[in-house]
Amino acid sequence: MNLFAEIRALVIENLNAMQSEGALPAGLDMGNVTVEPPRDAAHGDMATNAAMVLAKPAGLKPRDIADALAAKLVADDRVVSADVAGPGFLNLRLAPVVWQGVVGAVLAQGTDFGRSDMGRGRKVNVEYVSANPTGPLHVGHTRGAVFGDALASLLDFAGHEVTREYYINDGGAQVDVLARSVYLRYLEAHGQDVAFPDGTYPGDYLIDVGQALKDKVGDAYVGQDEAVWLEEIRNFSTDAMMDLIRADLKSLGVEMDVFYSEKSLYGTGRIEAAIEDLKNKGLIYEGVLEPPKGKKPEDWEPREQTLFRSTEHGDDVDRPVMKSDGAWTYFAPDIAYHYDKVQRGFDALIDVFGADHGGYVKRMKAAVSALSGGAVPLDIKLCQLVKLYKNGEPFKMSKRAGTFVTLRDVVDQVGPDVTRFVMLTRKNDAPLDFDFDKAVEQSRENPVFYVQYAHARVNSVLRKAAEAGIDTDAMPDLTLLDHPAELALAGKLAEWPRLVETAARTNEPHRVAFYLYELAGDFHGLWNKGNDETGLRFIQDDNHAASVAKIALARAVAIVIAAGLGILGVTPADEMR
Repeated sequence: MNLFAEIRALVIENLNAMQSEGALPAGLDMGNVTVEPPRDAAHGDMATNAAMVLAKPAGLKPRDIADALAAKLVADDRVVSADVAGPGFLNLRLAPVVWQGVVGAVLAQGTDFGRSDMGRGRKVNVEYVSANPTGPLHVGHTRGAVFGDALASLLDFAGHEVTREYYINDGGAQVDVLARSVYLRYLEAHGQDVAFPDGTYPGDYLIDVGQALKDKVGDAYVGQDEAVWLEEIRNFSTDAMMDLIRADLKSLGVEMDVFYSEKSLYGTGRIEAAIEDLKNKGLIYEGVLEPPKGKKPEDWEPREQTLFRSTEHGDDVDRPVMKSDGAWTYFAPDIAYHYDKVQRGFDALIDVFGADHGGYVKRMKAAVSALSGGAVPLDIKLCQLVKLYKNGEPFKMSKRAGTFVTLRDVVDQVGPDVTRFVMLTRKNDAPLDFDFDKAVEQSRENPVFYVQYAHARVNSVLRKAAEAGIDTDAMPDLTLLDHPAELALAGKLAEWPRLVETAARTNEPHRVAFYLYELAGDFHGLWNKGNDETGLRFIQDDNHAASVAKIALARAVAIVIAAGLGILGVTPADEMR
């Protein structure tokens, strides 16, 4: 049940009738007609821009269209009033039975309330985290992991067929550095004193890997030339790091459908096939690029390279795919990887990158546009930095990691539920301050607690109702929910299906967290009103029917909170400790 969609359908139906009657010209495009919550709740329950967007193509004054449309809408039992405001906006007030029906719909559908077929089974690939397999995940990866996972769940809830994917960057020089670092830990496991040169990974997390390598091969590589052991230790180390990364992700409640190896692109013809596809489209040529940003660095030399004509697909400059020495650039395997995604039949691609990858956005969008002939959209979401605080001070680095705060550090401090919710309390492209003290604080200022407390309060009501012998499973008489505060809370529940579709359409899961905070606030507000007005309390002494109806409203709130938290990957709290 999407009440906003239903009322929009009513608006369109009456606009069509006006066309049939000659009050509006035929053939008007209704695509931009919306029905939304008004900016000011005092103006009504819903507002439509129909008259504003149709006035110019209809050659009529907005208010004339609005007046005629209002007269038709009030003939529907669901519409109590339709008032024209300003130049032609139409504010609607709906009958109490409409809001009461929303509560009934939530109870009937459970946590499926708000699910949408908007995606209609469209195949979407969401690639996120994709960290280099050289160490444990850090706090920046944590934000990307939470964002990507919540986005995948949101799209699934909105009817898409979603694949969660991790791209293993195991094809570059960094895995050779990892192998050399593990070799030093391997020698250390054999009792040797070692020093870590600049550029290697000194974190304690490699101690266990070095010992595991010793357990596997004994002293076979001790004193051996790098050529003997590099490939073997590289594979061993990468596998060990990916096991660590999988465990880190699992501690956060993140599980991938696909782990895709960059290394699998090399020596298999996949990069060549992708570049050949672009060549066949006339998008690969030999040329010389201008100096970056119009300046000529001292060491810059004009060299002929193999270039991708990415400017034909919205990029600022053409991009090299092969160096003058015949080696692939870093961009080439990324093109091949996305070519593989296109070949797998996805209808849309989403990449979740760190903020430091902003310069990669246009070239990747250009590549996917070229490879798919513009048929497969690519949305790239950048996650900004996270600053950690504890006791009013920046949170110190992890000794185990050596250089940064790990995902496990964060989860061990506050748990996965708090971690996930806090990471979604800001839009992905806005910086985020994560204060460990505030994250566990029990106050309205802590959105995690505030939302969880609402869910726990409903469970408290249900426990007290059971003690009082109230049958909360009985069919409620929802017409008893007639107080403006109760109807307003039901109205907030009615926004949930629309919110789901809006958040899924914009790929913005933070909207779910914001909505849950607002819904919790409305619920707590009704609860507090009950302290002064006994008629608003959820349990009414000696009035079983009223109690069942009011508890039904509370149950509906808990159901929607549970559904929203489920999208965010957070477990609802039955009680607060």
